[in-house]
Amino acid sequence: MTNKEDLPEKEILRLDTMMEYERSYADCKYICGVDEVGRGPLAGPVVACAVILPKETYYRYLNDSKKVTEKRREILYGEITEEAVSYSFGVVSAQVIDEINILQATYRAMREAVEGLAVRPDKILVDAVHIPGIDIPQVEIIKGDAKSVSIAAASIVAKVYRDRMMTDYDKLYPEYMFAKNKGYGTKAHMEALRTAGMSPIHRKTFVHIS
Repeated sequence: MTNKEDLPEKEILRLDTMMEYERSYADCKYICGVDEVGRGPLAGPVVACAVILPKETYYRYLNDSKKVTEKRREILYGEITEEAVSYSFGVVSAQVIDEINILQATYRAMREAVEGLAVRPDKILVDAVHIPGIDIPQVEIIKGDAKSVSIAAASIVAKVYRDRMMTDYDKLYPEYMFAKNKGYGTKAHMEALRTAGMSPIHRKTFVHIS
């Protein structure tokens, strides 16, 4: 967290805009942001994060994880996980993705993340989708990871957590260069699939080798 007084005015205004949803539900004690990462890769799990931030917190350069550099994501991950009221992950493996499809796997990961929180949120802000099977009021926000500090924080934390998992998998299956491609279908990754076949963490329903 950064002291608001230490931020340039432009950054304060940007973050204030990203707090509009949180401020509109100020009567709620705990507002939870939920986002996922890893729906598109050919390998590895889908990971969701649920996070409850302290109210009116300013994290410098907090944004959609895709708009933040890897170095900044690591810094934000440390700040968010250290200061959050609560945070939790849901991780669904490639095998389960193949069994129930990626949409249902994403919902499962999101439910697990919310259910793992140490406190029960009063409101859930979620990126784009409605999470079935949860009896907590939800607000679905299109491109929410760029419009809500809570969802952006969940986006960052989920991204770093999954990237670290893929780096660990790289040590087990170095031929696929998971540390570099994070399971996405890069040219080098596809070539490795053609020569070595699939690893145990590949999604069989996603891989089509020509």
